[in-house]
Amino acid sequence: MSVILITGAATGIGNLTARHLAASGHIVFASMRGVDGRNAAHAASLLDTAARDGVDLRVVELDVTSDASVQAAVDRVVTEAGGLDVVVNNAGHLNVGYVEAFTPDELLHLIDVNTIGVHRVNRAVLPHFRERRSGTLLYVGSTIPVTTPPFLGPYVVSKAAMDALAVTTAYEANAFGIETVIVMPGPITQGTEHFPNAGRASDLERTSAYRALDPLVAANEQATAGLLGPGPLQGAEGVAKEVVRVLALPFGAKPFRTVIDDADAGVEHVNWAAYQARAAFVERLGMAELLHPAAP
Repeated sequence: MSVILITGAATGIGNLTARHLAASGHIVFASMRGVDGRNAAHAASLLDTAARDGVDLRVVELDVTSDASVQAAVDRVVTEAGGLDVVVNNAGHLNVGYVEAFTPDELLHLIDVNTIGVHRVNRAVLPHFRERRSGTLLYVGSTIPVTTPPFLGPYVVSKAAMDALAVTTAYEANAFGIETVIVMPGPITQGTEHFPNAGRASDLERTSAYRALDPLVAANEQATAGLLGPGPLQGAEGVAKEVVRVLALPFGAKPFRTVIDDADAGVEHVNWAAYQARAAFVERLGMAELLHPAAP
């Protein structure tokens, strides 16, 4: 049994992951913005599940764009549960449109949510993990840094940055026995609100300059769905189940990366090649011990 904090648990992957982890016997803090406001219904649903199923599933306010909110949430978890074992960095947002039409502030905002938000959470939890010389940083990333689809430019940038942040943070976390897992979902068109709630570029003049491409943008979600196999899809549910599976593995057996991709884009092969090159480079630096978490 672990004490687990999940960000972005109002809907989608985060919500399903919270439910599955609680059903597996963990103490789960499902965090979200607007627990008493915009997400009150989602929070109530999780709490109803906890009461009905007799699981330890709690809800906590957490806005990944606010240092104070993140720290308050982590402090509450540690105080209430007496510690913290795992953080699932899941919160994120999607933008769709032409890169040039997004203002610098819009690009910065998405990076703030998808990348800097992860860093805020890590800064709040790592002191606890370091003190105990244990813990798991689990990231819900994406296959997108490898597949790099069109018309999702700011999102691709932010998820690639988050992935790099996870990798570089892992070197230092490894030295303290803190494990890292990057779960990489492929495209998911059902079970999340990414596409319906996607942000759009505000510069309409720049957007209009690309009007010849509008039919491709309009068909983006349908085209993405067309990549998915005809058989049963893993989808958001499959990602949640994979998180549960990985966290049940003993120390040292957790994969650094795991891919759940109904589009079968071959991302695993790229991951393997990239790891081999990176590991060889780090070994040549004489720092091979940073590639794996130190034994407790």
